[in-house]
Amino acid sequence: MIMPSNTTSSVFSYTYALESMKDKKRYIGYTPNLRKRVEEHKRGYSVATKFRLPFELVYYAACLNQDDAKRREHYLKGTQGRRFLGLRLKEYTRRKTALGVSES
Repeated sequence: MIMPSNTTSSVFSYTYALESMKDKKRYIGYTPNLRKRVEEHKRGYSVATKFRLPFELVYYAACLNQDDAKRREHYLKGTQGRRFLGLRLKEYTRRKTALGVSES
């Protein structure tokens, strides 16, 4: 996935979703530095995700305020937010299925 060029900017805070290639489950978080945080997850530096490596970044949203990014993270972790992500990533899921990647 191509990352925006301004992911190191302090202007934005990001809400993101990673999908584990191991168990196909998603991890949702927020960060002021998307590139750095995704790299930390991929290197196993996060206790919450290190046993589910490898990961793929499947969704991110930029917010102008950290509180908005936290609020978005909280929403995406709930039932309605997970439904939203499922609908938002419908083509991603379809393509993955068409390529023969199993879903557990």
